[in-house]
This record gives sequence, C-alpha cells and structure tokens, in this order.
Amino acid sequence: MAMKLIDAHTHVFEQLCGFGPRGELRPIGGGRARWANGDEIEMIPPGLGERSFTADTLAALLRENHVERAVLLQGSFYGFQNEYVLESARHYPELFVPAATCDPFCKEAKYLLHRFIHEMGFRIVKFETSSGGGLMGYHGDFRIDGDVFREVFAMIAEAGATLVLDIGSPGMPSFQPEAVAEIAQRHPKMKILVCHLLAPVLGDYKILEEGLRILALPNVWFDLAAVPWNVAPETYPYPTGQGFVKLARQTVGAEKLVWGTDVPSPLTRENYENLWRYLYEGNIFSDLELEQVMYKNAKDVYPL
Repeated sequence: MAMKLIDAHTHVFEQLCGFGPRGELRPIGGGRARWANGDEIEMIPPGLGERSFTADTLAALLRENHVERAVLLQGSFYGFQNEYVLESARHYPELFVPAATCDPFCKEAKYLLHRFIHEMGFRIVKFETSSGGGLMGYHGDFRIDGDVFREVFAMIAEAGATLVLDIGSPGMPSFQPEAVAEIAQRHPKMKILVCHLLAPVLGDYKILEEGLRILALPNVWFDLAAVPWNVAPETYPYPTGQGFVKLARQTVGAEKLVWGTDVPSPLTRENYENLWRYLYEGNIFSDLELEQVMYKNAKDVYPL
C-alpha cells in the first residue's frame, strides 16, 4: 500500500553518550551499551551501527521505507547532539528537520537556547523531562510549569518555535499533563507536541484518558512514537497500543495525532514497516484520517 510518510520522531547520534538515573551510558560495541551501575542494554539493531546511529544510516533506512521527511529529536538517553543534529539536517536538507535541546539547569541555558534558535536556526526545541530517562532522572523533581522552564518557554514562544516535551509515563513524578496544559494556556500561540502519546503502559487506559482530556487544547499535539514499545511484552499488532490510539482519536481527534517511530531503539524489537502498519491494520482511522496522522499533521505542528 502506497502511503506518504513523515517520521516525526527519530534520533541520530555521532557517538552514544547518554546520561540518566543510572549514570553515564557508554557504548560497548555490537549496538549495546552499559550504564555506570553495570546494567547493559541493547540500543541499536544489528547492521545499523556498533556505537553510533549516523545520519547516513537513518537516511538509508528512511529511503528504503519510502519516508519523505523526518524530525531529528534529542534526549538524555542517547546524549545531547545539537551540532551533529544540525550538521545532519544541513547535509540532508530535503530529508531532516533538526530539533535542539539543552539542560535548563545549566548556568548558561538561556544563552544556549538563544544561540540554538537565533544563531544556528533551530525551529524546534525538545525537553525530555521524564523521571525514567530525562531531566528528573538526574535532577530533583520539579514542576514543568514552574520557575525552571518559565523563561525558557517564553523565549521559545517569542521566537515562534515549536516546543516538544517528553513527560514520561503515568506514575512518574514527571507525568504532569496539567502542567503542560498550563504552559499551553500561558502561551496559546506556541505549538506544543507531547511525545509517546503520554507513554502509557499496560493498564494505563483510564489515566491516559484523563491526561488526554486535560490536554485537548488547540495548540497541543501528540506523537505516537514508541507506543508499541511501551506495551511490551505484547507483540505485533499490539492490540493494547491500538486501543490507546483509538482512545486518543476519540478524545483529541485524529488531527492532533502525529506518527513517529523513535528509531533506532524500537528496531531492536520490531521492523520499521510494522511501526506504522499496526495503525493501518488496526482499522483505527478512515483513509483521510490515516493520511493526516502519517503525513499532514506533522506539517501542522512542525516547520516542514
């Protein structure tokens, strides 16, 4: 089946350099990495990189799967890669759109953000605040709508850039949909995308419904990246994941859902095609809605 695709949630990294609640994440070869506490995880599937997942590798993967464009997001899991992400987008301007990130606790965070937006040209800024793999994993808990980000979000809104937030899963201190709603209402002209459909896991149907209702706002979108990953140990076609997406369609509307994959890590469990095909085979959307989710909605929220 021919379908136009924009992958609105991908990653590249020149050298894996993650950091989180388990300390630094060091690549050890074979697509695997070790946290400072000794835990080892698989990061990159065989054949796509030993210690890195490069722009060239992602470009080849996307072209093989007939993907028109992709958004390059960043986070603590793989490590911040602002210059490499920008270089990747400049090397493949017809394919990649770059997003910046920084740690708001840095002394020069506001200067960094100003440089990223006004000197380097980023039009998307992402913050991974999650307790599991983001800022609240290695800083104390904080309010996302509080003083830590207040000036930062104002800068993004004033610049007309898109804000992307990964607030983790239900049950985490970082899971603050009401805080995101406050930010959206404080900056009604700023487009906000929340990653991973609020990252529900098995059993999270009711709390997902509540979070979606709180965030059913004109300037808030949701990407569907890693929905299959988060319902493990379910396998294709991920019936619980399909149910979560159906709930989102009913609650916020198909026009607020944006497809993405979160590659490379999901490819350690599933092939690329199935990361979109499960939505098609779930009979969740009409043909027009599916075209919106897989392609058009990304253009509404991102500068594509």
